[in-house]
Amino acid sequence: MSIHNPHDHILHPKDLLAAYGLQPKKSLGQNFLFDENVLARIAESAVIHPTDHVLEIGPGLGSLTHFLARQAAQVVAVELDDRLLPILQGQLALYENVRLIHGDILKQQPADLFQQPYKVVANVPYYITGAILRHLLTAVLKPLSLTMTVQQEVAERITAEPPNMSLLAVSVQFYGKATIAHTIKAGAFWPRPDVDSAVVHIDLTQPAATGVSLAQERPFMRLVKVGFAQKRKQLQKNLRALGHDRSLIDAALERAGVDGRRRAETLTLAEWGALFQAMPI
Repeated sequence: MSIHNPHDHILHPKDLLAAYGLQPKKSLGQNFLFDENVLARIAESAVIHPTDHVLEIGPGLGSLTHFLARQAAQVVAVELDDRLLPILQGQLALYENVRLIHGDILKQQPADLFQQPYKVVANVPYYITGAILRHLLTAVLKPLSLTMTVQQEVAERITAEPPNMSLLAVSVQFYGKATIAHTIKAGAFWPRPDVDSAVVHIDLTQPAATGVSLAQERPFMRLVKVGFAQKRKQLQKNLRALGHDRSLIDAALERAGVDGRRRAETLTLAEWGALFQAMPI
């Protein structure tokens, strides 16, 4: 059952779902993007070339997939909601370069889906943003970039700079340069969400200059988590959770050139790197 030709205007999600007797699932946080100008801008933000392979997370009704499929060599689209698969199959029937997978992205390893470098494009429910970022940034086969539509507040946290850093900001910016490509008003979605969104582009070919290698990502992130454990506390107090003597912590802070009375959100990525080199983890 193919409802529309991709070269026509995209059908409104309400009409498309109604044709299949479906309603959005609140439990999955489903808000479908339908504004074609916004969809085009998201695809543009992902900087997709004709040779690129793309992992699309949560294709939903396939609206964004049309734009991606026209630009990329291959699109692997992973959708959790099995009810949407017949719609996606109908909508994307004309594209031989789209591979649909029914599954949970958090249970999929990118190395099983791709034999080559790939880029991620995702318009996912807000509640799962952090989990998806962690899953992909720490994957064995990491993407070249991630272009994600997220809650605007989350986008601002991901791209934050000192003195407003967060654990999320450090854990993303360690892997790549994060920028807000543009914002999206709530009215571009159906059902309309309560808040505005933003498109974040994370370029993993430009990791932060921390002096820490990817092989050390786990112990580095353990240090950062301890540093941010209690936001209002001074860094030197939070770091005691590592189990070291106070004198050792003070000496490491001094070697790193970091004042222990500062709070975690004021540190740059380079300072976290210096502290990691100075502190036994």
